Amino acid sequence: MKIRNIFATLGMIGACIMYAGCHIPQVAQKQENKEVPETYAVSQDTSNTGLVKWRDFFTDPNLAVLIDTALKNNQELNITLQEIEIARNEVRAKKGELLPSVGYRAGIGIDKAGRYTSQGAGDASTEMTPGKKVPDYLGDFIVGINANWEVDIWNKLHNAKDAEVGRYLSTIEGKNFVLSNLIAEIANSYYELVSLDYQLDIVKQNIALQKNALEIVKVQKQAARATELAVQKFEAEVKSTQSREFEIRQGIKETENRINFLLARYPQPIARKEAGFMDLPLAAVSSGVPSQLLANRPDIRQAELELAASKLDVKVARAQFYPSFDISAMIGFNAFNPSYLVKFPESLITSLVGDLAGPLINKNAIKAQYLTANAKQLQAVYNYERSILSGYIEVANQLSNISNLQQTFDQKQEQVKMLNKSVEVSNALYKAARADYLEVLTTQRDVLEARLELAETKKNQLGAVVNIYKDLGGGWR
Repeated sequence: MKIRNIFATLGMIGACIMYAGCHIPQVAQKQENKEVPETYAVSQDTSNTGLVKWRDFFTDPNLAVLIDTALKNNQELNITLQEIEIARNEVRAKKGELLPSVGYRAGIGIDKAGRYTSQGAGDASTEMTPGKKVPDYLGDFIVGINANWEVDIWNKLHNAKDAEVGRYLSTIEGKNFVLSNLIAEIANSYYELVSLDYQLDIVKQNIALQKNALEIVKVQKQAARATELAVQKFEAEVKSTQSREFEIRQGIKETENRINFLLARYPQPIARKEAGFMDLPLAAVSSGVPSQLLANRPDIRQAELELAASKLDVKVARAQFYPSFDISAMIGFNAFNPSYLVKFPESLITSLVGDLAGPLINKNAIKAQYLTANAKQLQAVYNYERSILSGYIEVANQLSNISNLQQTFDQKQEQVKMLNKSVEVSNALYKAARADYLEVLTTQRDVLEARLELAETKKNQLGAVVNIYKDLGGGWR
């Protein structure tokens, strides 16, 4: 009869498990798409600039010092490092859930049962002789060790731990992404600063030329060969160029402070290359093949790890529909008088309990968690695919930008040469009274704008090389 009852109980438990497992809501699933074009429509050489270490890519020693300082002090990078530490602690916590938890217990208390309760009535009917009856206030002293352990029969705890490991690894890739962006931002700001220095020299040279032209016009006015209007026009042009000088100086100050902010320090001068801006070489770039982005770019690797973790989260949420099996045990000593605690085995207490529990009715909260986990998994799929697409487009854009900027630079260089000659011609014609002052002013203004535009194009070329290096996944190694 007892065996039959045991089998009936086991059958009921099995039916509950079957019922719980067969009522899991259906959700939409989507497999990520890792396909990318075979090339960037340029050379199919597999050599990739993104694999070059930043110290080998940026050869300017002043820039290298700035990057080194930023890698030690930058606040955003340090915040990211703490995120890695937080993720590491989450992994430790999930690993701890796989193991039994063991603790100790020590307690003291006092208890009085009501006379008309079942316990009180029983105490009153036992020993009524004086000195042997159960006292009204009874002590309770206990010392022991207890343990609890959830048996991971559905791999729920293992999957949760693996998901946290994936997120920990994704934070490392996130740190690498911050490194890559930080180095690129410092390099771009550094080249902008050197470019502004060069533009400031151009403006100063132009001011000197304009002042010289102004003095010539004043002499010609005294000789009745020019009018007051010409003098005022030349003076206005000098003032205009001088105002541009102060704008550039402000740009220099702001760029210096932007670099100082990235280096986590208060404003101070930035050591930099003082001359030869237009002769700065452009580093050779090899784009490799698009499939290399999947391994080289930290943001794509981070999205991939987040996707893997979200898939494990779905498995964890699914396991919530199944019953959990907990084992608890205790061993210790318990007595109503502390002097009896040491009496063995009378005061010894032990317990061992296996507990199987699971949801049966009203599983809305678990269903909601499961559906939410699946929705986040779909988000991770789309984010991963977007990261790949974004990386490919960024590289393709920069490759095109480098090519077009080179063409622009060559054209503007020819333009500057022609305008420099036109300045000499216009000055000679003006002195010979064969050109008016407006032609001289226009020519000087044109050559200034052309030289500044040429400097801006050079800066954009350097920036494009820095950006393609970052977009190919360089800088964090």
